[in-house]
Amino acid sequence: MEIRHLNESSIKNALETTKPVLIDFYASWCEGCNSVDGIMTEFADENPDVEVYKINVDESADIANKYGVMSVPTVLSLSVGEVKNRAVGSITKDEIKDLLN
Repeated sequence: MEIRHLNESSIKNALETTKPVLIDFYASWCEGCNSVDGIMTEFADENPDVEVYKINVDESADIANKYGVMSVPTVLSLSVGEVKNRAVGSITKDEIKDLLN
């Protein structure tokens, strides 16, 4: 499954789903974000029932601020638009699964 990029104009529609949602907040200059990106891609491919998105914090600082993202990488788990869990820093596939619980 393809990970889609969100910005201010596309986030509202993306969060209206009833499916579980993961958002990976990243920056192009962030080395740790590259390893999380690979893991998120694998997770998305293996879990088509979960909507997986990416948000570049440099391009969408307002969204990052709204969700209290202070550092990257940060992964948020949302349910019906509400934040359920968050992980900051490197993360494993098992930890991503745990975010959805």
